[in-house]
Amino acid sequence: MKVWVNGSFVDDGSANISVFDAGFQHSVGLFETMHARNGVVFRGTQHMERLAESAKCLRLTERLQIEPLVEALQMCLSENGLEQARLRLTLTGGNLNLLNHAGGSTDPTIVIQSQPPTEYPDVLFEKGVHVSLASGRVNPYDLMAGHKTLNYWSRLLNLQLSAAQKCGESLWLTPSAHLVGGCVSNVFIVRNDRLVTPYARGEETLEDDPSAVLPGITRNAVFSLAAKMGLQVELSQLSLNEFVDADEAFLTNSSWGVLPVVGVAATVQNEELASTELQPVGGGGVGRWTMGLRNAYWNLVEEETTS
Repeated sequence: MKVWVNGSFVDDGSANISVFDAGFQHSVGLFETMHARNGVVFRGTQHMERLAESAKCLRLTERLQIEPLVEALQMCLSENGLEQARLRLTLTGGNLNLLNHAGGSTDPTIVIQSQPPTEYPDVLFEKGVHVSLASGRVNPYDLMAGHKTLNYWSRLLNLQLSAAQKCGESLWLTPSAHLVGGCVSNVFIVRNDRLVTPYARGEETLEDDPSAVLPGITRNAVFSLAAKMGLQVELSQLSLNEFVDADEAFLTNSSWGVLPVVGVAATVQNEELASTELQPVGGGGVGRWTMGLRNAYWNLVEEETTS
């Protein structure tokens, strides 16, 4: 496979960055993961706009240009002859060793990788998954909250712990016990034929607390699909009890699209013993709104990548 590194294609085995790179040294950086179909990156512009907004907000760089980045994504697909793919663009703070020669600033490092998409068993979407609860809490007042930074260790660790419990994802809570989302996903519930999801970074009103929720690209696509299906969308803080008591629940990201959730695995302490109990969501089955949105989402992907 060919990898795009700072404007040039190199073999994946030869792709490298400096050991002084800020991403390697201090996890200074951002990334975007995208899906491509029919040789076209789905909503690549929106992904790059979110990346540029985060880079500016976190003072990483204000020099990103959207159209050239989208073009580079498409070039990466073509260079590797991929019609369907999973792409990742990684942006770091650049080579810290150059700071002494650059008057206090340096160019960022940009790497684009493309590979065949991850194949998921159909049963995950037909039967749904259980989710666990992440160890720790997300601080909505953290400057990095709601951005896709390279500091992903805690998320990956909790995904591993979740898999050990035979769960498909792990949900994060704030210190006030409100849902943020999964390690790699946004969260939705259906309640009384209304679609409810936590408000994301940038969607707060003056009365709201800051949000640690990532404004997901797939999440945004689901908003428009729900409206077409006559399902009203509500942005609201969600408690774990509201999630468990929901009529339906699902997760979204660019790889899964819409992934149904049918239960929560929670650790319960009884006297001196701790055990994991499964609490069903929506009666333990996949709901009609969830399946309708999943089908509509992939139809949308097909439509936008062939138009």
